Parts: sequence; C-alpha cells; structure tokens
Amino acid sequence: MKNYKSYKFRIYPNKQQENQINKTYNYTRYIYNYYLEYQKQKGPQTIHQLCTNLKYLQQINPQLKQIDQHAITYTINSLIKSYKKYQNKQSLQPKYKNKNEKQTYTTYNIKNQNTIELDLINKRIKLPTLGLVKLKGYKKIAPGKIINATITKELTNKYYVSILTQTNIQYQKKVIPTTIVGIDLGIRKLITTSDGNYYSNQKSIKKYENKIKELQQKLSNQQPDSQNYNKTKQKIALLYSRIKNTRKHNAYNIVNDIVKNYDIIVSEKLKVKQMTHNNTISKYIMDARFSTICTLLKNKSQQYGKYYYQINTYYPSSQICSRCGNRNEKIKNLNNKIYICNKCGLEIDRDINASINIMFEGLKQHYKIKK
Repeated sequence: MKNYKSYKFRIYPNKQQENQINKTYNYTRYIYNYYLEYQKQKGPQTIHQLCTNLKYLQQINPQLKQIDQHAITYTINSLIKSYKKYQNKQSLQPKYKNKNEKQTYTTYNIKNQNTIELDLINKRIKLPTLGLVKLKGYKKIAPGKIINATITKELTNKYYVSILTQTNIQYQKKVIPTTIVGIDLGIRKLITTSDGNYYSNQKSIKKYENKIKELQQKLSNQQPDSQNYNKTKQKIALLYSRIKNTRKHNAYNIVNDIVKNYDIIVSEKLKVKQMTHNNTISKYIMDARFSTICTLLKNKSQQYGKYYYQINTYYPSSQICSRCGNRNEKIKNLNNKIYICNKCGLEIDRDINASINIMFEGLKQHYKIKK
C-alpha cells in the first residue's frame, strides 16, 4: 500500500547557497503575487496560460531564469488550486505574500533525473540550483521515492528542508486487544486516563510570557527595519521557537507512552477553534496542542496495530456517573473538581469520571465496528 510520509531536517547552507535560497524566496513570492493580481483582473487561468505568460516575464526580468524553475511551476500550480477553491466557495480568497512572513518555497523531484537526493550517511541533500547542502536530523528513514522538498527560512534565521516521500510502509497487523484506556483532555491536567493516571500541562507559554511581552513592548518603540528592531524581532522568534519545540517534544513523549501501554485508545473529538473563542483560556488551549495529540495518537496507533477511537464532540462525559449511568446536567461548572452522583452517591475526580465514560463509549464503537 502506497503511503506518503514527510521528514524535516535542519540544513546548513553556505553563503552562496543562502543567497540563492533568498533569491528563490523573493522571486517565487513575486510570481505568486503577480499572478494573483493577474487572475483578479482577468479571471481564473489555466497552468498553460500562466506558464505562457511567464515567458514574457522572463524576457523582462532575465534573473527569473536563474532560480529553480520547478519552484516557480509549483508556486503557479499552488496559486491556481487556491484560486479555484476560492471560486468554488470552498475557501477564502488567497492573500498576497509578505516578505516579513516565514519564507518558504517548494520544488519537485523530476522522474528519472533525481533532482533531489538524500544522503544520510554523509549527512547532506542535493537540491536544484543549490547542489549539496549539509543537514542534520534523522539517522534512518523508511525507503521510498522523494516527491518534493520544501525549503524554509524561519524568523530565527534557521534553515529547514521538509521532504515528502512515497513509501510502501508495512504497518503491523492489528493486535488482539488486552488493554483499553479512555483519555480526557483538559487544561489543568493535559490528559487524565481512565485508570487514574495523568499527564501535566507544561504551559510552555506561561514560562516565557513575561519575557515576550517585554520584548514586544521594546519592539513597538523601535524604528521598523532598523538593526535593533530586527535583533529584537529575532529574539522574540527564538522564544516562540523554544515554545513550539517544547510543546512538540511533550506531545510526542505522551503519545509514545500511551500507545506503548494500551491496545485500545479512546479520546474526545474536540473542536479547538470554537474553544479558542474564550480569550481567557485560548492561549492555554493552543499551548496544550489537543489537535496534535489526537493526530499523533491516530497515526501511531495505525503504525503499531493498535485501535484508536474518538467519541462524539457533544457526548456529556462529565455529566454522566461512571458507576450507575445517571446524568446530572447541573454539573457543568468547570470549577467543580469532584463529581458527586445525586443518585448512587459516587464521589470521584471529575476528570477521571469523564475518562471512564469516554472509555466505555469507545468500547461500544470497537465492538460495533468488529461486528
């Protein structure tokens, strides 16, 4: 079975390669913005029409011929798809790209030409117009064909490449389940399991919040695009990079531990965008990375032959007694940490009670599917 898998590496281009990367960023952004305006004036265009017009642009600006032509083709294709979705009312209108945003471009690997080659033994990658670039990252990846590569320059001035590969991954056969767990996702406790364990929310944003505020205040008083302004901007970007990496590391550790110890895993299906409308807790919801955790649980479970289920978003797991099944709709206040059943008198931690209900609801799904 063909599967697609991506791998991200840190790359270390030399000065000449950096200049070429920056030049490619600038011109692919120019192409994108130019043809976005072009389509606004003349309506949707085909790839053939825009590529024909590209020859005219290259005559006006010969430097366009000096950058990766596959990156230009990918940019045009990407814009056409985005504009088509907008025309079909499937997405918002594409926006113009800004030079102050994260800089990125994607290039194809041409069949039988191997324009992109990865060498993990010597720790380098061959990229169009760049040649061999040093890299750091995975020591081993699943064998497969490289489809494309996305080169990114972060605001921290670090360079990365993400390669998309087509692989014939053989997932493990489904295990005969002997263990099951329900998990309740929250802010106070990131994950509470049905057997009473929990994983704490590190609240990475809280650790750097004051420092970020201080730097942002400093930035607002500096002259835009000045040397000091750019230095402060980079310091802020570095702090956000640390927060991002801490969140990612925490999510991977939690998911690996859960998938290792349980055969059937059940969680809630949360609508994170709706939850972030509450400004008081929105930053902590984003910090928790609920969506990332659920996606990782799904992928890891598939990889190791485990079962992963998500229950309905509106299932009232916090209101139902996990012992007798009685529902108490009055228990909606999040400040109540203990669930007390008004029928059988059960007193239990609110989050553990919810995770037990989630577990039983997932078990119903499991046996329904098995039938």
